[in-house]
Amino acid sequence: MKIIGGPASQALSSQVARELNLEPTITDFSRFPDGELYTRILDEDVDEVTIIQSTMTDSDFVALLQLIDACEDSPVINVVIPYMGYARQDKKFKTGEPISARAIARTINADRVFTVNVHEASILDYFNADAFDLDAAYLIGHHLRSLDLQNPLLVSPDLGALDFVERTATEIGFDYDYLEKTRLSGDTVTIKTKNVDVKGRDIVLLDDMIATGGTMVESIKLLKSQGAKDVYLACVHPVLARNAVMRLYNSGVKEIISTDTIERIQSSVSVAPLIANAIKGL
Repeated sequence: MKIIGGPASQALSSQVARELNLEPTITDFSRFPDGELYTRILDEDVDEVTIIQSTMTDSDFVALLQLIDACEDSPVINVVIPYMGYARQDKKFKTGEPISARAIARTINADRVFTVNVHEASILDYFNADAFDLDAAYLIGHHLRSLDLQNPLLVSPDLGALDFVERTATEIGFDYDYLEKTRLSGDTVTIKTKNVDVKGRDIVLLDDMIATGGTMVESIKLLKSQGAKDVYLACVHPVLARNAVMRLYNSGVKEIISTDTIERIQSSVSVAPLIANAIKGL
């Protein structure tokens, strides 16, 4: 098998190859004078391939399509999309809108597709291939357990992420809870943990994705005001758009922890073992 990394997942694909005792296949990416992307796989051997490419941007998506097309003579094509862009548009919210996740998925011509903690599991049904979602909860959990946290509590920012938080906490034996909003009046809302007092505890706010960080900023401030010792932030996908990192640190976060589905300086947890195990199981 050959491991082919796209431009957005060079480090991750190299680590996956290392986990499998393989050398990553070298790829070349550049741009024509008019801005169009040029892609070339520097290996002429025909073999089963696994292409690993997150699609943070439209250009990343084009690179993925080019890599798939370049592998057309391969007997088996596996595609790993650690972070899938447009996944949050998984249904029509207004008349006339596309289901962007479906539009993207339908263009992927492969034998198998793997995602990592995709926004909605129903998106897998849009692919014209066998599609599987990999769960990074235990990887994040084991990293958190390695930290010297004092009486730790994992906290979901809302009910939507509670299932992910529960899986992570159960894996490592940590307590967990979620934030609940209570409206006291027309313009007054309180946010606090539903069941557990945070006073004196190290708190880890955990979600599958952090985009602008707006909700997390307010949550960190509130948890600190309620007596939390240190507040950490952990996620699978560190989108961290615009000035999210600065806003989060200004709010008092101790550390931002994420995986490398999107390769950031905050990516202290690699999903390479998760992807490698999935490939080994083929």
